[in-house]
Amino acid sequence: MTRKYFGTDGIRGRANGVITPELALRVGMAAGLVFQRGEHRHRVVIGKDTRLSGYMIENALVAGFTSVGMDVLLLGPMPTPAVAMLTHSMRADLGVMISASHNPFDDNGIKLFGPDGYKLSDVIEAEIEELLDGDMSARLAAPTKIGRAKRVESVHARYIEFAKRTLPRNQSFDGIRVVVDCANGAAYRVAPEALWELGCDVVTIGDQPDGFNINREVGSTSPEALMAKVREVRADIGIALDGDADRVLIVDEKGHLVDGDQLMAVVAESFMQDGRLSRNGVVATVMSNLGLERYFQSLGLSLERTAVGDRYVLEHMRAHGFNVGGEQSGHIILSDYSTTGDGLVAALQVLAVVQRFGRPVSEVCHRFDPLPQILKNVRYRAGKPLETDSVRQAIAAAELKLNSHGRLLIRPSGTEPVIRVMGEGDDRDLVEAVVNDVVEAVAAAA
Repeated sequence: MTRKYFGTDGIRGRANGVITPELALRVGMAAGLVFQRGEHRHRVVIGKDTRLSGYMIENALVAGFTSVGMDVLLLGPMPTPAVAMLTHSMRADLGVMISASHNPFDDNGIKLFGPDGYKLSDVIEAEIEELLDGDMSARLAAPTKIGRAKRVESVHARYIEFAKRTLPRNQSFDGIRVVVDCANGAAYRVAPEALWELGCDVVTIGDQPDGFNINREVGSTSPEALMAKVREVRADIGIALDGDADRVLIVDEKGHLVDGDQLMAVVAESFMQDGRLSRNGVVATVMSNLGLERYFQSLGLSLERTAVGDRYVLEHMRAHGFNVGGEQSGHIILSDYSTTGDGLVAALQVLAVVQRFGRPVSEVCHRFDPLPQILKNVRYRAGKPLETDSVRQAIAAAELKLNSHGRLLIRPSGTEPVIRVMGEGDDRDLVEAVVNDVVEAVAAAA
């Protein structure tokens, strides 16, 4: 399905370039019309991260929603998973998160959630797109039916309490020193407070947003500052969130990074031991390391793979009844608690396992040795290089060389004219050789 506005995670682009006040206004009108179902007074909740452009987009959305008769509850800066949870908890007809996640401050985006707290289906997004470029003036609310807007102040406490309740009732992290990096983003208030209330000795970085510094040299996409801080203050663990706090990475007490694959292994094995794993397996993407797949096999668990994107992981989880899934990049989806990736909730689950073992994070969160993984990008001008005979032959030859000792993944980027060639296996030299063979063939065809 070709879509003009929606990508794999809402509408995203440069603020005042792609994401303009006019577009936000029309998104509010169109989404408001699509989600008016029944005679009750309709309401929408709107959260945002800390980007400067959030003010502009928020006000334009409010104008759009109220113009078609929807009441608006403004949450202020809140994590994406909090907005999803509150949409359902507050019986809203629609939820909106204004964020471009881990992108720089000058990008922004609009993510929409249905009344169940899940991201919208392709079908509903298509309905909204159909209205966006049309004339909606005939469907504006009568003067007496125009919506109202108000800011809600109690939502931070509601989300903190929700996150704490994902743990056993008497869980306490007394004595654990935690450095939490909030990426100068949406979780800058809730994450440190939740950890402190659970007994942690909390050191915080990336908690001084100024509208411009979200994700800048902090957060899960730039964990170096956290790694240094953990070593400096001799913390037990570091927690790196991204700009909208739907992903998390961990830093161990030695200052070493722990990726999403290791975190999925920690949580899934814990759930399995407690009898909480709904299926004998976990859902991840094609990018997760083969070492993770082999580790799960040793536990009698399967690893089911999807296309890259937490959206596809969640769709597979819902369709097949899995309750643990995620991405190497740190989207950890625990569907018993959340309808989307939740960095804080995932971090709390990992902390609970660390405390249960009573051993350093470097031991608890190292479940397998990742296989050597090499990723190279080949830029092309036009055409479809992957469909040429020479490239197909090179891929077949590379797979034959790897045999059962690794895997090869070749895919076009969804956002730029680039072919991504990824190989992994037991023998790093062999992997590098087959990746180079394919890269050369693609480059020649391009």
